[in-house]
Amino acid sequence: MPNTQQDTPTSLLPDPSIPAPVASPPRDRRPRPSGRRDPYLLATALFAAYAALSVIRYEHLATRSWDLGIFEQAVRAYAHLQAPVVDLKGPGFNILGDHFSPVLALLAPLYRLFPSPVTLLVAQAALFALSAVPVTRAAAGLLGRPRGLVLGIAYGLSWGLQRAVDFDFHEICFAVPLIAFSLEALPARRWRPALWWALPLVLVKEDLGLTVAAIALVVALRCRRSPRPLVYALAVAVLAIAATLVTLTLVIPSFNTTGGYDYWTKVDSGFTLFDGTGTKLRTLAWLLIPTSGLLALRSPLFAVALPTLGWRFYSADDHYWGTDWHYSAVLMPVVALALVDALARARVSSRPWLRSYAQHTPAAVAGAALALTTTLPLSTLTDSATYDTPEGVPRIERALARIPSGATVEADIGPSSRLTSRCRVFWIGDTRGIAPDYIAFHNTSQWVGDVRAYARQLHPDARYVIDDAAYGYFVLKRSS
Repeated sequence: MPNTQQDTPTSLLPDPSIPAPVASPPRDRRPRPSGRRDPYLLATALFAAYAALSVIRYEHLATRSWDLGIFEQAVRAYAHLQAPVVDLKGPGFNILGDHFSPVLALLAPLYRLFPSPVTLLVAQAALFALSAVPVTRAAAGLLGRPRGLVLGIAYGLSWGLQRAVDFDFHEICFAVPLIAFSLEALPARRWRPALWWALPLVLVKEDLGLTVAAIALVVALRCRRSPRPLVYALAVAVLAIAATLVTLTLVIPSFNTTGGYDYWTKVDSGFTLFDGTGTKLRTLAWLLIPTSGLLALRSPLFAVALPTLGWRFYSADDHYWGTDWHYSAVLMPVVALALVDALARARVSSRPWLRSYAQHTPAAVAGAALALTTTLPLSTLTDSATYDTPEGVPRIERALARIPSGATVEADIGPSSRLTSRCRVFWIGDTRGIAPDYIAFHNTSQWVGDVRAYARQLHPDARYVIDDAAYGYFVLKRSS
């Protein structure tokens, strides 16, 4: 028998001076779900678009209402651990006597670091974009990755969100993701998360307690054969209605100088549901046709939209009836997730025409959203002129910069949001006897004929001189 040690070449023998290699642990080869990052990537893209639209409009002095200044005054007060006094609504007016929105205090730490109205606009963009995550995730989980991403894009481009982004800042930006996360849990039969996500809505705005109740009743309908979740859902519904009644009759009146709730006056003494029927029907068409192809009506989730539609259409204020402003933003996640729920059911329907309709609806809804976007605010981001600073903006900024920080100022929409971060700002014509250090207003339309005479009309016992004027903006300084 041959000697194997002698027959083996020495070059093939292991060198005892070299340590043996340590075997690496086996890799985890479990497949990861594809597309799990899609909702977050989409939300990031939407955030960039929403923030760009809002900030550019602000930088170009294109603020649309006094709301941005109002909410900045409230958040600024919270940031300095003070009561949320909003002088734009009247000297010393506590904003909790107008709308019950203590959720705004969550922005205080961020505002303390970055004291600017831009902080509010960017935060709103982030909250709106965040709401696309549960919508896209729910759609992908029930309908598959391609349809989930398509419906997420359609939601992010929905007209209600675009209108809200284009309307400066409003507290409902907190409600949109809360509703989206709550309704995401419903098709998955996760009853407790659905209720927990809905409950904070009572701290966003006083009318949203009814939305919480609607969500709770839908949960109760879905889990009616499960005693414990049913009890929880009914308890949340009762709690939400009670919170709404207490807020409207006790909390808000206690902060309001009149001892009441100012918005009762927007409900006429007569029956107003059928006033403006044409406008209301157009709003319903916009709400249901391009966003869901009417399929959202097949889901019980659509019932969550009824409280908001009810108070808007019953109000005597026609601003609530249409598709402008921010009023429809809270309806967008409701319609989107009602569509997702309806599509999941329709795909297994015994009716061939319904299965076929459901198969093509996601692409149709996304196509409608893209087509409508060409006439909606986000389309301006594709125009190179959008990024050019208008000619008069730097000069107007210099005029407003002449007002020193800490001064009292009486202003209208144009200057107010440029000053609320560093001055005490009142609404023009509503200082209630206070003669401010400065008056600043936008007069391009020449709604004021004689500027000095207008100042004397506002404050007969004070004297104001024109400190600066540029491109229709006037800054008047008190001289005595």
